[in-house]
Amino acid sequence: MSSIYLKNSDISRILIGIPQGHKHLRIIIELKNNKKLIFSEATLANIVRAYITVKTHPKITSVELLLKNLENEEIKNGYSKFQLLESYKDSFTVSKEMKEIMDKAENL
Repeated sequence: MSSIYLKNSDISRILIGIPQGHKHLRIIIELKNNKKLIFSEATLANIVRAYITVKTHPKITSVELLLKNLENEEIKNGYSKFQLLESYKDSFTVSKEMKEIMDKAENL
């Protein structure tokens, strides 16, 4: 699997909001190469939760989120059965894996 590193200079604009006819927030990132990345509200919420954890926790410096299907579990009303939840991988291991991926990544 190839990896692409996106920087601010690769992005032409970002749209955030609830599209007409929809109920949930979406984020659309338009790249300078005219490709568009569209993220669901659930994806954004999971990323924001992990971001806040890393930025505010005194010891956690990296986290890994893994897709979990919570179909057979009781979840809060309105939540997707598919969630990106924290794994039990330690910060050091996640950070090392991130470096390995970034060292091989292509610029857009």
